[in-house]
Amino acid sequence: MESYFQYWGKAKKDSQASGPDYHLLPYHCLDVAAVGYLLLDPKKPLCQQLAGRLKVDSSWLRDWFCFCLMLHDIGKFFRAFQNLAPNLSPLLVSFEIGCIYNTRHDTLGFALWAHCLRKKLVQIIPSEYASIFEGWLEIVCGHHGKPPENLRVIKPYLMESDELAAEQYVVDVAEEWLPDLAPLKAMDKKNFNRISWQLAGIAVLSDWLGSNQKIFQYCVEPMPLKDYWVNVALLKAVDAIQLANIAERAVNPFRSISQQFNFIKNPTPLQLYAQTVEFDQSPQLFILEDVTGAGKTEAAMVLVHRLMAAGLANGLYVGLPTMATANAMYKRMAESYRGLYVGQQLPSLVLAHGASQLSQSFSDSVVLSKQLDDKNYEPNELSASAYCNYWLADSRKKALLADVGVGTIDQALLGVLPARHQSLRLLGLTNKVLLVDEVHAFDPYMRSLLAALLQAHAAQGGSVILLSATLPYSFRCELSNAFARGCALPAPTLHETAKYPWVTQLNAENFLEAPIATRKSVERRVVVQRLGNETEAFSLIKQTVEQGQCVCWIRNTVNDARNAYQQLQNQIWVDSENLTLFHSRYTMIDRQSLEADVLQRFGKTSQSAERTGQILIATQVVEQSLDLDFDVMISDLAPVDLLIQRAGRLQRHIRTAKGEPLVDEDVKDQRDLPCFWLLAPDPAQVIDGQWLRELLPGTQAVYPNVGQLWLTVKALLKNNGFGMPQDARDLIEGVYGKTAQSQIPSALEAASNDALAKQRAESGMGSFNLLKLEKGYTQNSASHNGGWSEEVNIPTRLSGDTVTCVLVRQLDGEWVAYAGNVPHRWALSQLSLPKKEWEQVSRLISKDLQKSLEQLKLREPALRWLELMPLTGNTIYPYDSKGGWFFEK
Repeated sequence: MESYFQYWGKAKKDSQASGPDYHLLPYHCLDVAAVGYLLLDPKKPLCQQLAGRLKVDSSWLRDWFCFCLMLHDIGKFFRAFQNLAPNLSPLLVSFEIGCIYNTRHDTLGFALWAHCLRKKLVQIIPSEYASIFEGWLEIVCGHHGKPPENLRVIKPYLMESDELAAEQYVVDVAEEWLPDLAPLKAMDKKNFNRISWQLAGIAVLSDWLGSNQKIFQYCVEPMPLKDYWVNVALLKAVDAIQLANIAERAVNPFRSISQQFNFIKNPTPLQLYAQTVEFDQSPQLFILEDVTGAGKTEAAMVLVHRLMAAGLANGLYVGLPTMATANAMYKRMAESYRGLYVGQQLPSLVLAHGASQLSQSFSDSVVLSKQLDDKNYEPNELSASAYCNYWLADSRKKALLADVGVGTIDQALLGVLPARHQSLRLLGLTNKVLLVDEVHAFDPYMRSLLAALLQAHAAQGGSVILLSATLPYSFRCELSNAFARGCALPAPTLHETAKYPWVTQLNAENFLEAPIATRKSVERRVVVQRLGNETEAFSLIKQTVEQGQCVCWIRNTVNDARNAYQQLQNQIWVDSENLTLFHSRYTMIDRQSLEADVLQRFGKTSQSAERTGQILIATQVVEQSLDLDFDVMISDLAPVDLLIQRAGRLQRHIRTAKGEPLVDEDVKDQRDLPCFWLLAPDPAQVIDGQWLRELLPGTQAVYPNVGQLWLTVKALLKNNGFGMPQDARDLIEGVYGKTAQSQIPSALEAASNDALAKQRAESGMGSFNLLKLEKGYTQNSASHNGGWSEEVNIPTRLSGDTVTCVLVRQLDGEWVAYAGNVPHRWALSQLSLPKKEWEQVSRLISKDLQKSLEQLKLREPALRWLELMPLTGNTIYPYDSKGGWFFEK
């Protein structure tokens, strides 16, 4: 018997469970390689595309990478690793004192080759191929989601007999499966680096699926490696891939928009464009800019369908700026995505964000049987099976592998950051259309990440569709240039004076920009009038209520929203049942209830009886995510693009004078001409730098570029309002264009320049955090030592210092979740608080209470990394379901 049969590769977590206690290491290596062998089917697009970029035969690539995967866990030959599960069997190597496992086995495996086997196995991997081979070995050794580290000393972890066993295993594997090495020499290093990320994703996925204990049952009986490969590994790999539901689907040939949206009888101009625009067989970039209600989403899905039908993609990921917008898009996609595929197939649709498990409409469509837990190697190194279980419960990590994923853009952005398993995300995006909605909502930090994602996606042959109400010229250039770099195309020259609505198309053959008509029903003029103080806003709300209309006041901070709500509560003319407060500091369970209530009162189908006299005081939570319709809209001053979004909630749907909905889109709205009331200081009265702070001090903290806010209010009042779509471009460029900055009053220049400097710093921080993808899958691709840690340490957005807090209350002397005894009770009891507020509140928690709460954390693993806020009779800063959380000194 060969000595490598004395090493375990998987160990049973529960010693009382039936079956063998371990799975032999050579067999586990072959299990994983068998999955990779099937994933890289040379007849399928994935293998063909990767081989094409490397300029090698696809069958050779499959055989070569399969050989590499057979070596992915050679780090487990180390006695330090084997010591983690001693005494499993007298047939295995013995425990050795002094071999301490404090370095991961993936790093140990890579070091074993570099320090020992490279010199001893020159007959297998000759010296002229050695450095090339190390790049491939680095990929497969990094199968736990990050590249292996560079280890200088390995002797403390390794016995001489371990090294001999590993050497013999490599020799036997090479004798049976090593293909011709000649193609390695002809490979271009840059091309290899580019595809190394996808290959790393295949290694991760292979290890994940190859670790399913229910399929790859533990085997302890030695047999020739070839026999196990043919009679066990390959057969079980078929089952593993089928169970994962990641097979390719047959795409429905495109005929018309009605295949997905049978309710559309008269396509909009943008939708007609999507049905008829020509494109070649290269990756495509489309940027669609049109007003709210012009059917951008449906137009984008027509493009998606056509790209898939043309063989340029076989799936889709939709990235949105917030969880609320993702939830709304998921509901829309659930009704239409089946139209992309042929017949009775079951393509997977997954919702991907941090609270997706709380969505009532979300049902998981990627089904894997519950796996038995393997032994965990250490707290920070979960075995593939245990991590697989975690992934299946956490849709964020599996979403990009689904046929169709809908979620926050963060899930895709993690693919270009040094976050664990980012390679799996890039692999998931391969052969998918990346559709990004609400692009205008991204801050400078996220914009830099998005540009890098577009470049990476284009480089691996992916197409991109970007949707926005309006984009500044500079940002449109940045995104187009990034995609062009990924396709190795020259930077396109964009029209600086583009009209609106506007479409942009870039591919290998053409760069085209053109104006496009919009839907007649969304063309309108909005009057803008300024309110000089809050008293005027309250008077307007009273007048609106007396006229039987509904009104929304969007405030820029939670504190301002709460203060306005409290003042209205004290007015005798306000019916408390008609007054609603909506902001971000509610527990999830209360926010879900509140959101449903707001949609019922102000949604598309709301009736006059539900709307009459209703008042909503809200923050930015209603800006993009909800399909709401108000008779009257008031807004605090904000950047112009956000105000355009807010104005899109003003008389959004066609109604009678009394507010009843009208189905016929050709009928005009019977309400008064829409007026957008703007709470803002007078742009003609700029005396000093306090121009904004005296009226809206909180706004300046949220939107610090006072100069741009001054330009915004001046532009909106210039003609007493604006027309859509004809004025949209002038409004945007009038605030963000090249010449706009020179018009800002000198008294506001300092604050404006400080804000611009901060934005540049944020953009620079994004560039610094990005992976250097051109370096390939290696530790050196991260810019700093903080790279390649867990996802929570690599931000996809700069959201400020916040603390996730769980509200708990006492029931019969025991701590229970605020949400009650319901599924996901701890997640439903969470809310996010500013760090400073939490620090002040936490000081009020007595030592006895704190000790009791720590015991609760020990009992409930879901609370381990969260802060707990006890709601007791003595709590000075209470939380209530109507007002949410509000800190008050």
